Amino acid sequence: MSAPSEPAAGKAVGARPPLRVLNPLRETGRLFALGWTVVRLTFRRPFQVREFVEQFWFIASVTILPAMLVTIPFGAVIALQVGSLIQQFGAQSFTGGASVLVLVQQASPLIVSLLISGVAGSAICADLGARTIREELEAMEVMGVSPVQRLVVPRVLAVMSVGLLLNGLVSVVGTLGGYFFAVIVQHGTPGAYLASFSALAQLSDLLIGELKAVLFGFIAGVVAAHRGLNPKGGPKGVGDAVNQSVVFTFLILFFVNMVLTALYLQLVPAKGL
Repeated sequence: MSAPSEPAAGKAVGARPPLRVLNPLRETGRLFALGWTVVRLTFRRPFQVREFVEQFWFIASVTILPAMLVTIPFGAVIALQVGSLIQQFGAQSFTGGASVLVLVQQASPLIVSLLISGVAGSAICADLGARTIREELEAMEVMGVSPVQRLVVPRVLAVMSVGLLLNGLVSVVGTLGGYFFAVIVQHGTPGAYLASFSALAQLSDLLIGELKAVLFGFIAGVVAAHRGLNPKGGPKGVGDAVNQSVVFTFLILFFVNMVLTALYLQLVPAKGL
């Protein structure tokens, strides 16, 4: 008789990690690969001008009004909260500068990114997911057309462009709303409000906000496109992919915002009084 084998021990030694451990790593790698492909194909001809313009107009039309409606109460809350806190320290004259800095550096890029990922990102994911399950993308590949260059690149660039412009609009609307509530509601001085802003703010504060908006738009577009290109389970999988893209985008954006804010505060010195 042959000696009894030890399959359990052999499996324990040469066993592979379970798929549920490797799947997140594979998805992350595919996401970074898609992002790099988008960057590389952005500078390759032909550029889809018509697709870019159509997507830009669509994203702008569905995000401008909600962004303004969200920014007004958001700027009011920041102005009221910051003003109430600063009054306790007897520095009411710095209400304008503090509230506007918070709005321009943090609130405005986050508002833009959340609206873009929730509205534009979900639309991009649903559109690409529907095309995928109808096998339109495979037909494009058979004809020698790159789906990423034809469909993904214009959408990502449109999201980034709208995010850049929308961030400026949100900053202006939020600043005006904060001015109204700080001066009219809290009976502040208009001159002190403007003077504190010019004393504390600097050009780099606006630049970091714009940089965040562009980067957040790129991340939102790439994540939405990645989930739209890889739906699972037919039409139901497209709906699940849309939900996943929004949730994943939110998580990634908050993490990236924390990293960028930490780097900015360490590398750029604050403006002295």
